[in-house]
Amino acid sequence: MSLFSGLEKMGLGKMKNVVLYAEEDKEEVKKAETAKKEVTVNETDFIYDKSFPCPVCNKTLKTKVVKTGKARLTGQDIDLRPKYNDIDVLKYDVIACPICGYASLPRTFDKLTSPQAKLIKENISVSFTGLKTEGMETYTYDDAIARARLALINTVVKKGKLGERAYMCLELAWLLRGKRENLPEDTSDRNKVITELMADENEMLENARDGFTSAFSKEGFPLYSLDETTATYVVAALCAETGDKENALRWTSKLIASTAANERIKERARTLKEKVISGEKLL
Repeated sequence: MSLFSGLEKMGLGKMKNVVLYAEEDKEEVKKAETAKKEVTVNETDFIYDKSFPCPVCNKTLKTKVVKTGKARLTGQDIDLRPKYNDIDVLKYDVIACPICGYASLPRTFDKLTSPQAKLIKENISVSFTGLKTEGMETYTYDDAIARARLALINTVVKKGKLGERAYMCLELAWLLRGKRENLPEDTSDRNKVITELMADENEMLENARDGFTSAFSKEGFPLYSLDETTATYVVAALCAETGDKENALRWTSKLIASTAANERIKERARTLKEKVISGEKLL
């Protein structure tokens, strides 16, 4: 039967042998597909330089930040690590002064007390040899990990809250994971590097787990930027990721039974609980 059978009843019998996809149409499709492939997205399209006054040395510093609304969230890992299209936004989270060595996540960068600034000057700035910033178009994962470690030591030196230290450890774990996932195939001793990155990530996940768990009993909410229900879920996920099955189930059950938690995060907790019980891979 012809594709256009029946048209003759409408006086269009001469149209019954028309080709559905003419060669020129196919060529146009090919051209469109080729053009789409040739469109490249550069990481520099997502970022720009922004100036901040440093609360420790009072100098003006420049750091690269992601343009608001430019990156599109495409998903989250089981521990809520955000994933975006074409860029890892986490690489640009830390604000670091290349002069005195003060570094922090944006939420706490300008919330430094005088005693905290003094501690940083005495313990970091006096030995700090500088941070490369000139001529950098983007931050590599190594750049971002170094900046995050600098922010973590600043958090410890200034006697930051447990929740802030734990969150910084979590950020570091996410960056290490990002580096591992994007490691070039031609990396020398690639399997060894992956093993080392996984070990470093797990160490940071354990530190984040321990820090948040302690903060639950010693600090008020939010724990850095996490409200109580989100923090409860994150602790459950961290327990699961680090092999603490018993506590992972305890924290997920606590969240599922909570009257304060919304249905969305309860569903996340149910999914996590099922994965823990079944032994399904988390990441």
